[in-house]
Order: sequence, then structure tokens, then C-alpha cells
Amino acid sequence: MNAAGRQADPVEDYVTALTAALHGPARVKARMIEEIRGGLADTVTAHTRAGTADPRAAHRAIKEFGTVDEIAPGCQRELTIAQARHTARAVALTTPFLVACWYLAWTTGQDQPWALPRVAQLLAVHLAGVAGVAALLAAAALAVTGSLARRLPVPRRLPLTVAWAGTTASVAMAVATLALATACVLAANWPLLAPAGALAAVSHAVVAASARACRRCARLRTA
Repeated sequence: MNAAGRQADPVEDYVTALTAALHGPARVKARMIEEIRGGLADTVTAHTRAGTADPRAAHRAIKEFGTVDEIAPGCQRELTIAQARHTARAVALTTPFLVACWYLAWTTGQDQPWALPRVAQLLAVHLAGVAGVAALLAAAALAVTGSLARRLPVPRRLPLTVAWAGTTASVAMAVATLALATACVLAANWPLLAPAGALAAVSHAVVAASARACRRCARLRTA
């Protein structure tokens, strides 16, 4: 009965296949799918009112929209840019807080008698520089894919560049988490280092997941 129901609704078959073919931010993808479903429904209604019987009206509407293989690359292009913006935004928002925490931990540990915490803090500060460069690239990507996109075309390799920038930042955050955790064990100012390490861990999880999704989208075929 379910199979018969699916066969009786070509539009839903079309939407299901298109949904499976696309990858990107969940909200953006859901909004895109709903717009396509609504457009198809309106077209089917127009054909029905013109005298075309179902399911011919549905098939005509789908033919006018184009097959899934025909429209998926263009839709995926839009979703890939949206995912790149999502990743760039995650890097741009999390990195400044981490840089501030790492700097504060380093400046308050200048008189630290233990050698290992001092080395760990210095390592975290250097990693902050790496993440800072990634943040600048992320900010540039947000600008290019935002207001400037109305005037200039978005470079095709920008999403992959953002993905690897996010990956680099997430790796720096992971190593910094270990460095700050090590410093926290031996340092006298551990109440300050512990929140910085926790923030680095959370930021790593957020940025790494977004960067992974961005790499996947960037490798898909787009228009």
C-alpha cells in the first residue's frame, strides 16, 4: 500500500530523490526542498486547471522543472556555499574567544615555576596564531559569499579552501586543548586554564564537524 501510494504521487518521489541527492546545512536544505515542493505543487495545480489529468499533470510539472540529475548540481552549489558560510562563521566566532583565553592564560603564567605548564601555554599561544589566520580567512570568505557575492562570482574552490581552513583551526584547537589540560594539572592558576581548555574542546567539536561537512559538500558535483 505504501508502494502504491508513492507511485501515485510522482512529486513526492521527485522530492525524495532530490533530498537524498543534496547535502548541506539542514535548515537551508529543508527550506530549499520546501520551495521546490511548493513550486511543483503550484505547477501541477496550473496544469490540472488547464485540463490535464493526474498523474500526467505531475509528470508535466516535473519535466518543466528538470530531472533530479539536471537540477541537483545547481541546488548543491547553493548548499555548498551555505555550508562554507556556516563553517567560516563557526571559525570566525570561536577563534577570537580562544585567542583571548590563551593570551590571558599565558600572561598570568609568566611567574610559573613549572617548566611543563609554561611550554604548554607557549604552544597554545602559537596555535592561537594558526587559528587566528584561519579566522581571518573565514571572515574573508563570509564577505565574499555575502554582500560581495552580488557583484563578484564566488570562486569555485572557495568552499574547499574554507573547509581546510576550518580543519586546520579545529586541529589547532584540539592540540591546544591537550596543552591547556596538561598545564591545568600542574599550574597554580588552574581555575583560569580549565575554562580555556573546556572552551577549546567545545570549539574543536563544533568547528571539526562543520569543516567535515564542508569538505563533503565541496567534493560534490555542482553547476
